Amino acid sequence: MNEWEKTLKNVTTFIFDYDGVMTDGTVYMDSNGDPLRTSNVKDGYALQLASKLGYHLAVISGAVVTNITKRLNALGVRDVFTGIPDKVVKLEEYMEQYGLTPEQIVYVGDDIPDLPVMQRVGVPACPADAAAEIQQICKYISDRPGGRGCVRDIIEQTLKAQGKWMSAEAYSW
Repeated sequence: MNEWEKTLKNVTTFIFDYDGVMTDGTVYMDSNGDPLRTSNVKDGYALQLASKLGYHLAVISGAVVTNITKRLNALGVRDVFTGIPDKVVKLEEYMEQYGLTPEQIVYVGDDIPDLPVMQRVGVPACPADAAAEIQQICKYISDRPGGRGCVRDIIEQTLKAQGKWMSAEAYSW
């Protein structure tokens, strides 16, 4: 078992930034001027599987993204926080709410606003196209870019390290 796999043994919680992690960062505008984003179904599969297996899942986003909660909730992400100006404060509240230690948390971010919160968790990770400053502090850099499977990659690696990837729950949505 390598050092990365050992780090994943204690993980019980996945926290994600939204734009640039669960999306490719592209924002389309509909005819009313409301933003639209796309997400990856393989990322969605991994999220719902982690939820079924009892992991805590959360999104902490600085963006005001009102139309993502329904989809994320359907995938088992119960804690969706948008419009958060200080992600560290939200992380600390979340950790207290669930009695979490930093070593139990993977935080996946991609840009400068994620830096302070990523420095407070045990397993900072990022997509392949994250800002250089984020890549420098990460314990893991996915080979997948944001919105193109990095969420799946990180969850899959964690579940494999914990012997939970091909469990009975994996065969249904």
